[in-house]
Amino acid sequence: MTTSTITKTVFFNATRETVWSFLTERDKIGLWFHPPKEDLAEGEDYELILTRDNGEKAKVCWGRVLEMQCPEKMVWSFTVNPLNGSLTTVTWVLEEVLCGTRLTLTHEGVEAAAGEAAMDLILSFDAGWDEHFASMRKALS
Repeated sequence: MTTSTITKTVFFNATRETVWSFLTERDKIGLWFHPPKEDLAEGEDYELILTRDNGEKAKVCWGRVLEMQCPEKMVWSFTVNPLNGSLTTVTWVLEEVLCGTRLTLTHEGVEAAAGEAAMDLILSFDAGWDEHFASMRKALS
């Protein structure tokens, strides 16, 4: 693990199965993040699509689902345009707690993928994950 690894832990008043569905099902991902073209599946590529104010659609994040252990863990390769195709790794871990779920996201490899631009991207990803998790909380309530 490098010092530039982003780790986020959030809690949801929902079962792991419910939170898992918000991480893997196209329509539910679109409620808090950018929707993929289809549900996520292990070993399959994915593209997350942004719809601009003018209706134009643009691919903003993409990669491959490397591992899925429903409803406990998922691992993605992950990139965005500023990385010019270099891949990072996003790991999602879901744990049962009290009457809900603790979701821990680990985003690794930004430093190696981005070089000199790493800190700007780390700050952007760090803030972006916070915004997306806030949206997920609203979607799950």
